[in-house]
Amino acid sequence: MTTSAIAVSGLRKTFGDKTVLDGIDFEVPAGTVFSLLGPNGAGKTTTVNVLTTLIKADGGTVRVSGHDVATEAKAVRSAIGVTGQFAAVDELLTGRENLQLMVDLSSTAKDGKRIVAELLERFDLVESADKSAATYSGGMRRKLDLAMTLVGNPRIIFLDEPTTGLDPRSRRTMWTIIRELLADGVTIFLTTQYLDEADELADRIAVLNKGKLVAEGTPEELKRQIPGTHVRFRFAGFDDLEAAAGILPESTRDDDALTLRVPSDGGTKSVRALLDRLDEHSLDAEEFSVHTPDLDDVFLALTGHDTAEVVAK
Repeated sequence: MTTSAIAVSGLRKTFGDKTVLDGIDFEVPAGTVFSLLGPNGAGKTTTVNVLTTLIKADGGTVRVSGHDVATEAKAVRSAIGVTGQFAAVDELLTGRENLQLMVDLSSTAKDGKRIVAELLERFDLVESADKSAATYSGGMRRKLDLAMTLVGNPRIIFLDEPTTGLDPRSRRTMWTIIRELLADGVTIFLTTQYLDEADELADRIAVLNKGKLVAEGTPEELKRQIPGTHVRFRFAGFDDLEAAAGILPESTRDDDALTLRVPSDGGTKSVRALLDRLDEHSLDAEEFSVHTPDLDDVFLALTGHDTAEVVAK
């Protein structure tokens, strides 16, 4: 049975008379990627700060790696790694020296030279290992920052906007690294301003708005909650299109493209029912596809905010 790496129940946090977190609940199964999304001021960073023992909650319970963050903060810290929005590397040091510094500060890292060598190799930083971090590109800094986070071999890692400001190639490299960590059984708690990143990486997504969780599920489950899902049929000729439009009167048609767009929940049963209706009249579609709203549509519908406002603060 899958265990929970993170379990949050009734989490509340206020600052003065402002309620930032209003009794939120969620669980993160071990060995998965969980992404927390929300507009500016939704409470994402406050959530991360509570989970990583940086601030104390005002109510509820939070367990990370089986430890209560309120009473076992030291045990929680030994189990987690945190990579912030901005790379926390010392630019006066080389890449190797940055990693060695983390080894020296770690109470759990043993055989420091081996660890440093393995991390330099894993993150493709061997050639630049003895160069000042000030000479590194943004992508190299992010890789070094994540490598430093892994020095203590944490089983739960909090990634706060890990690809902000990176070029597309560097973003893809970071995605590959995250997938490798996942394959090793590491649990990832991800905040990101890129909804395609959450869609690509997350096993489950929670949407936080005004201190409350307004939705949670897999990316596909969230997309299916939003109106606009439809099945698109394309036919070989106009006669078939005309006949199909009569069989599926709820559809909208595009005569030029020879297509019909039929509202659907996108589920297997509903798609099969549409195909059966065509089959009953011996009609074959040349191709069909299921189209669902993307996470941008989901975010706008759930929060009333444009996706440009998806930030981790």
